This record gives sequence, structure tokens and C-alpha cells, in this order.
Amino acid sequence: MALALLLAAPVRAESVVNVAEVYFPPYVFKAEQSSGPGLLAELVGALNQQQHKFRFVLVPTSLKRRYGDFQQGRLDLAIFENPAWGWQAIAHTALDMRLEDSEVFVARAEQGRGQDYFERLDGKRLALYHGYHYAFAQFNADPEYLAKTFNATLTQSHDSNLLMVLHQRAEIALITRSYIDDFLQRHRQYAGQLLISERIDQRYRHHVLLRPGAPISAGQFSAVLEQLRRNGQLEKIFGRYQIAVLPAAVDGSVTAGAVN
Repeated sequence: MALALLLAAPVRAESVVNVAEVYFPPYVFKAEQSSGPGLLAELVGALNQQQHKFRFVLVPTSLKRRYGDFQQGRLDLAIFENPAWGWQAIAHTALDMRLEDSEVFVARAEQGRGQDYFERLDGKRLALYHGYHYAFAQFNADPEYLAKTFNATLTQSHDSNLLMVLHQRAEIALITRSYIDDFLQRHRQYAGQLLISERIDQRYRHHVLLRPGAPISAGQFSAVLEQLRRNGQLEKIFGRYQIAVLPAAVDGSVTAGAVN
């Protein structure tokens, strides 16, 4: 009888939270790449293990499509974003994750070439990632503008951009610092052949953007994230890629986005 009552009792289902999965190595790799699941998948796994009220599910999208998917309710969260990357007119709540990465300039290492090589970009061929927003270009991601103004070739592969530099088809590539270590681990033959700038184009202060009406609130997500920060899971996931895990903010650093 007790067993029958137990089986008949309602089981509270987890609330599904759809998370944008956008190719952005080392955060998200393509299926054919052999560098593991990527940092987003590791974070989502840790979020699911930490609690059982919400089930975070990865939903594939793209750099351009993610805005529409977010507005139409197909996505609840966009993780590793920045509110300045085209989100200004889209309703959202932004939560500072207190994770910091950076975009740096990379050139081919040559005798006599030092950090002064990165002081001026004019006259140099650049290799950039299509769809990315760069500080040196005032965050204007228009491909035509970048190609015309900065003599840039745009690709959809950090590997391609680094290989263009190594094979002298471009002078400078802008690469996420966290990606460089991954590249050199996979291509050990290029060790010592890259000159990495001390100059930083921009620092990524990663945010979570929450859709209005999402199953999880900014406060609830922040609470789970801080549990991972306190128990060392964030450092375990991100530390090996030189991504700084900063102390928790006193005020929570939650802001509301604009509506066009």
C-alpha cells in the first residue's frame, strides 16, 4: 500500500533552461574537433550536478541567429556574452559571471621582432574572426568595414587565422587568449613560433544574459554559480585556460537590458 502511494505521488519535474550553444572555441568546439567538450558543456554539466531544480540544456545556434532565437523564446540563457555585443536593443537581464578572458594580438615570431610590432596596425594584413566585435575597430563587426578599413581577412576559424600568420598570409591575428594554449597543445610543432602581444585589445568580462520570462531568475542562477565558485569547480574548469575566476561581487552585478 505504501509503495502504491509512493508511486502515485506527483514527481516535481525539473524546469528546463535552454542555453545558447554558439561555436566559440575553447568555450564551444565543433564536433570534429578533438579538444574535448568545451568549457560551456563543462559548466552546464557542473550546474546540473550542483542542483536539481533546473536542468540546463544546450541548444545549438549561431553568432547571428542567437539574437532572434533569444527574442522568440527558443533560448533562455546566453552564457559567455557581453551586453555590448549587439544586445543593446534586446530585452534581457545581464549577470556578471566574474570570469575574465582577453583578446590579444598574435604575430609570427621573427628575429628582432618585439612588442613594438603591435603598436601600429596600419599597413599590416589582419586575420579576424567573422562576426566578432573588436575594441580596436570600435566594436563594429561589419565585414565590409573591417576589410576596407583594416585590410582584414575574415574567417570562421581561429586555427585558420593562426595558420595564416604562421604561413605569412597575414601579419597579425586577434585571438582569444584562452584559445592560444589549446591551439599549441594540438599543434606542438608551432611551439615558439608565435609572438603574443602584451597589448590587449579587450578584456572579456563574461556575462549571462537572461531572457524575460526565463524559467530561472538572475538571482537563482547567481546562487548556483556562486556555489560552484566557492567549491572550486569554476577554478577547476576555467583555470587551465588562463581565464581569471574573480571573487564574487558584493552587489551581484545584475543589470537590465534595453528594449527597442
